[in-house]
Formats: sequence, C-alpha cells, structure tokens
Amino acid sequence: RVNKPTLPLASGEYSPAMGVAIVSVFAAMSFGLGWVVGSPPLFWALFISFVLGTAYSVNLPYFRWKRFAVVAALCILGVRAVIVQLAFFLHIQTFVFRRPAVFSKPLIFATAFMTFFSVVIALFKDIPDIEGDRIFGIQSFSVRLGQSKVFWTCVGLLEVAYGVAILMGVTSSSLWSKSLTVVGHAILASILWSSARSIDLTSKAAITSFYMLIWRLFYAEYLLIPLVR
Repeated sequence: RVNKPTLPLASGEYSPAMGVAIVSVFAAMSFGLGWVVGSPPLFWALFISFVLGTAYSVNLPYFRWKRFAVVAALCILGVRAVIVQLAFFLHIQTFVFRRPAVFSKPLIFATAFMTFFSVVIALFKDIPDIEGDRIFGIQSFSVRLGQSKVFWTCVGLLEVAYGVAILMGVTSSSLWSKSLTVVGHAILASILWSSARSIDLTSKAAITSFYMLIWRLFYAEYLLIPLVR
C-alpha cells in the first residue's frame, strides 16, 4: 500500500481471496497446458519457476524471499537467465526437432546476456519502492546504497552487456548476423543511455517508467538472440 497503492490488492479492487483464486486458476492452467504439450523441458521449467516464484512471494515462515536482496536476485536470475533459456532450447532441440542436446553459441550468449539483465532487474525493481522498504525494514540494495548509485550501476551493467554483444557480433563469420546484431544492440544501447541521461531520480513516476523501459529492452533482446551466429 506504500510502494504500489494502485495495484489491485493494495487498492482494494481485488480481495485477498480473489487474488488467491486467480493465482490458483492460472497455476493450474499452466501445469495443465504443460502436461498436454508433453514436453519434459517445458514442464520442469514451469514446475521450478512455480516453486521459486512461490518461495519468493508467499508470506510464510522462511519464505517471502523477496525481502532478502541477494536471495531475491538469485531467484530472478535462476528463472530469467537460466531456466527459461535452457528449457526453451531443450524443448526445441529434443522435443520438437528430436535432436541431441548440444549447447550452441546462441544459447551460451542468451544465458550470459540475460544474466546481466536479470541482475539489473533484481536491483532496479527496488529503486521505486525505497520508501516502503525503509518503513518495513527491508534492506534492499537501494536502501543500503542509495537510489542514484544503484540506478547508475544498473545502467552500467546493461551497457557492458550491450558492448559485449556488439563485440560478439563483430566476430561473427556471417555477414547478415554481424550486421543485424551489431546495429540492433547499438540501437538498444543508445536508447538506454539517452533515456538514463534524461531521467529525474527524484520522481517515482520517472523511475517506474524507466523500469518499464528495461523490461521492453529485455523482451526486445529475444528478437536479436535468434540472429546470433
């Protein structure tokens, strides 16, 4: 109610019982779809993500891992950087194409690149929530180090990731892959930098908007990953 008062539960639009019902229905639908598809990699990705997501969020003893900065970051990194990349790759290779699972350059790149993004998301998500975290004693990196330092650390990490991606594109033996990945990552890096330079760190709305930009850049990367050679 302090950090995000407009969300459905905090605003009273949904009751806690309705929230539990919605989450339960969609969890059942996810597992049902995974079972119907019959792909072991996808099903295990669903299961592990569900377990980690539950431990991250549920307010029970020894759980609600989002309270702990390092553990929260590891949960996000584990799902976003490792489980999703590996499960989707194994699904296509072993279940769709019936090929042996040989780790490829694009998979290694995707895992490494999304590791940077996952760390940034884990750090940045707490920047807009610093007021509520202080009230409830949640020692996030933003509370301990300050908003500005965490913000520019996140921007720096993403720019490093884009720089490495550009260098990797330059070394590609495929001209079309080289051209598209270098230009694509350069454009995304420029968008990030120009947006970061103009942000007002005293405005919660501006910080939240920038956080949404990071998510858009995250999903835009999935348009470039298949082009890596």
